[in-house]
This record gives sequence, structure tokens and C-alpha cells, in this order.
Amino acid sequence: MIQGDRFFSDNFGITGQTLGGLLSTALAHGGDYADLYFEYRIKDVLTLEESILKNATKNISQGVGIRVLSGDRTGYAYADGFDPQEMLQAARTAAGIAHAGEGGQVPSIAVSGKTSRDLYQVVKPLIDFGLAEKIHLLQEADRTARRFDPRIVEVRVVLANEKKHVLVCGSGSDAAYDFQPLTVFQVSCIAADKSDRQIGIKGGGGRVGMEFFASKPPSYFARDAARQAILLLGAVEAPAGPMPVVLGPGWPGILLHEAVGHGLEADFNRKLLSAFAGRIGQKVASEICSVVDDGTLPHRRGSLNLDDEGNPTGRTVLIEKGILRGYMQDTLSAHLTRSAPTGNGRRESYAHMPMPRMTNTFMLPGESTKEEIIRSVRKGLYAVNFGGGQVDITSGKFVFSASEAFLIEDGKITRPVKGATLIGNGPDVLTRVSMVGNDLELDEGIGTCGKEGQSVPVGVGAPTLKVDEITVGGTTPH
Repeated sequence: MIQGDRFFSDNFGITGQTLGGLLSTALAHGGDYADLYFEYRIKDVLTLEESILKNATKNISQGVGIRVLSGDRTGYAYADGFDPQEMLQAARTAAGIAHAGEGGQVPSIAVSGKTSRDLYQVVKPLIDFGLAEKIHLLQEADRTARRFDPRIVEVRVVLANEKKHVLVCGSGSDAAYDFQPLTVFQVSCIAADKSDRQIGIKGGGGRVGMEFFASKPPSYFARDAARQAILLLGAVEAPAGPMPVVLGPGWPGILLHEAVGHGLEADFNRKLLSAFAGRIGQKVASEICSVVDDGTLPHRRGSLNLDDEGNPTGRTVLIEKGILRGYMQDTLSAHLTRSAPTGNGRRESYAHMPMPRMTNTFMLPGESTKEEIIRSVRKGLYAVNFGGGQVDITSGKFVFSASEAFLIEDGKITRPVKGATLIGNGPDVLTRVSMVGNDLELDEGIGTCGKEGQSVPVGVGAPTLKVDEITVGGTTPH
């Protein structure tokens, strides 16, 4: 056992002998590779509504996922817990699935599993603080939001925390251990004026402890959520039609995540399902666009010391000055495409197989100032925050709702608008980026990405961007 994984050995008896026995069972009928993913997770969620603690839950989950690769077949099974017989049965089941049919042979897959870094040194995770201290955070946000404006009629505050111990071991690789804290704090406010009701949402977090709130206290999130809700009460209906759109820095990077990021995950590309498949070395964006995925940023929500296959995370250049340079790889996709893993193998839990996923995905800054970008637009839209969105990976088409946006008129930001949606094609939109700001920001730390039924924490980011034309869905003609 390696340094740090004493947690599993001391608490559950998961020793080197246990690991070896499970891998031997998984490969008893042959196979090219097998790996084990052990997880012990504690989560709690507190919800304050109507100035009352309405909900408080705590959950403990533990188990192991066992994967066997044989040719082009994958077998996966898991056990809810660390009972030796149940784990052995899961190993036999995964082996049986992998050998249910014939597949071509591939060379052994090796995972390094070694890293000396610690990207999220947290003295005491939020989940380990007492209930009174957590409720104090919720109440501070609630009071601040209600005092912001008498038209704030509903406030909801949520604090969700977890700490997770993981141990990954594969055949032909070293065991890898990581301890992963995670916190998210979110405030939702509803403002009402006669028959008009609007909502504002603001949240943040990361792989952080209580020190996070020293620089961004609960009142910071509460005021901004309330501000958004009040702002929308006076908003005009959004215009409709093709027009220039300026995306604000930070959270608007979610459009990049959905419209482009998923299309750059390796599994979609090796299966030829992505609009970017087979386009390495080709121009896919404006020459002023460079996009990276970086899982090594300290304390960020999407960061990991090791991905969920035991590979160290890294900084992957996806698009460089408009040229497609690479995809985000997990171990399997990297092997099948004769590429190097990029540390992007991720899974929701031990009950799920890993797949290529984003960590923190963002566009690098350019040379323009925000003021220059706004001045360049005679008539258009300035989108600051986004709500929900969806994308078709194969075509690249996306639809996004803007939760906070403004008109740009004669080079100035003017009236707030409501009901705006952005409709476009990811690869096409990147070619229409004509100005990139020098003000790169990352999101506050609330992103959760869904793919094939699995959800994982991620980060996004962007500087201010000008897209010469996006179709805006609204209610008034442009």
C-alpha cells in the first residue's frame, strides 16, 4: 500500500493482498487490463427556506467498481461496500461480461498513478464543522437578501458539502490514493412586483474549507442573487433575430463548455459522433481563440490530483490560435486511438464506468478590453449570466437561456432584457469570434456536468468575447 491509503487499510481491511486477489479474479479468464476503484464518501446538504432550516440530510456511501477490458469489450460491475465475497463476485461478474464475446487483442494498458502534488489542501472540510456554524452561514445569506429590497419575497439558501476518499489500482500500475473535499453554496431569490415574478441565483464553492467565506462571505452571494431578481423586474422583452452578442467573463464560459467542450471529448471523436472528429490540425475557430482544459488549478471545483482512473490531471491544449490540437482522453480512448491519456477519465461514483470528461475548461485571454469590445457593437446583446442549455454533439447545435442580459445600443450597455435565448452551432460560433478580452475569469464554482446519466463537478471560464452573429430567440423583432 502507498502512503496515504492507510485510510482504506485501517478502516476496511483493503490491503495489497486484497487488491491483488481482486485483480487476479478479474483477469482469471484472460483480458488485457483490469482496474479497481474504491470510494468512501460522506455528503451533507442543508436547505434554508422561509428563514427556517427546512431540510438537513447526511449520506454515507461506499463501494468498489471493477472494470475488465478484453479486446474491444468492457465488463463493469460494482459492490455496495467492502465485503470480501461481494467484491470477489463483482470481479467475477466484470470478467464474465468482458468475455461474453470475442474481441481483438490490444496491448496492456498502464496507468502511472503517481503524483506528489496536493491541489486542495484543506485544514478542515466544511462537512466536519458543526451544524450551528453551517446554519449561521445560511442565516447570514437569508438576512442579507431580504434586506436588499422589500420586493424580495422568497429566499432559498443551500449549502452542500462532501469529502471523498478514493483508491484506484489497475493491473500493471501503482495504487493511487486521493482525498477530495467539495463545497457549494447557493442563494436563490424571487422578486415580485404586482403580477411579475423573477428569480436570481448566485453560488460558489470549490475544493475549499471555511476559509473560502473569508473573501466571499454569504452576503456576497445573497446580494448578487437579489440584485439579479430585482434587475429582471424592470427588464424589457429580449429582441429576436441574428445579431452581435458579447459574452461576459466567467460563467458565460458555460456556452463554451456545452457548445464546444463535449465535442472535444475523445470517446465522441473515436466513435465519429462529434462535429470535431478527424479534424486535428485543422482550423476550427477564429485565430484569436485558444481553449484549454486544466484539472490542475488549486482549489477549483473541477480540479483533481488524480482522475478517476489514477492518472494525474493535466493542462490539455484543445484549440490553439484557432487550430484543433487535441481531445480530452481517458485511458481507454487514449489507448484505442494511440494517444496519451490526459487525466480526463471521470465517473460519478464507484457505480459508474469512467469516460472522458472535462475538468476546468476555458478560453485563454486576448488583447482587447471589455470597453473596446462593447464600443464596437452598434446594436446587439450583452449576456452576463446563463441558465440552462443543451447541445447536440453530432451537429454542434446548441440552445442557451440567458438569465441576465442587456441591450447594447450605440456602443453602450443600456436596458436589461428578459427571455433571451442563444441559438447556434458550436464550431460555427467559434469562427465568428472577432474580439477576445484580456479579462479572463473562472466561474465561482457551481458547475455540474451531465453526460450519459453521470454528473460530475466541473469548472468553466472565459474572458469577454464578441461573436459577430448569433441568433437570439426573443419576443420582439431585432
